Amino acid sequence: MHPPQPAAELRQLLKFLLGAAFFLFVGTVHGVLQVLPPIRAWLDSVGSPISGPGHMIDPLAHAHINVVGGLVIIGMAVTYYLLPILSNKPLWSRRLVDHSFWWTALGVSGFYLTLMVFGIVEGNLLLSDPKAVPDVHRYYGPCISVVATVMGVGFWVFFTNVFITFRTVYKKA
Repeated sequence: MHPPQPAAELRQLLKFLLGAAFFLFVGTVHGVLQVLPPIRAWLDSVGSPISGPGHMIDPLAHAHINVVGGLVIIGMAVTYYLLPILSNKPLWSRRLVDHSFWWTALGVSGFYLTLMVFGIVEGNLLLSDPKAVPDVHRYYGPCISVVATVMGVGFWVFFTNVFITFRTVYKKA
């Protein structure tokens, strides 16, 4: 039988559960909104789900808020919870637990918002002034790169913490 994890360590995982629930909530509201006939018609007119600005909203923004924001963050929580139990070793760094959450949560939030803002702005321009789309779109690459990097830092902090913890399990004394 494994000793229970200290309450403070378990409380540290609450933000993962609340964050994942929040992101899944946003994703389900997004999903409902994007199938309403006027919104669906607008999305289809600007390229959803194949290409163009509509593609940024459906499927990209919708998928990322659900999969990364909801499922990946809950997967991180489960890993952080189970790894000490199954290995009978503490996590290598409790501080990196917090870092992995905040970098990932901020990154996925920024990623979602960037896709939504550029999708809406460029979609409206595509319908009203198509020649103006490239002027706006040139900012998309740098913006999405920054937030994707923030999200990636969260993933790599998580991987680092898990792999170093795993290494300590099999390290010969």
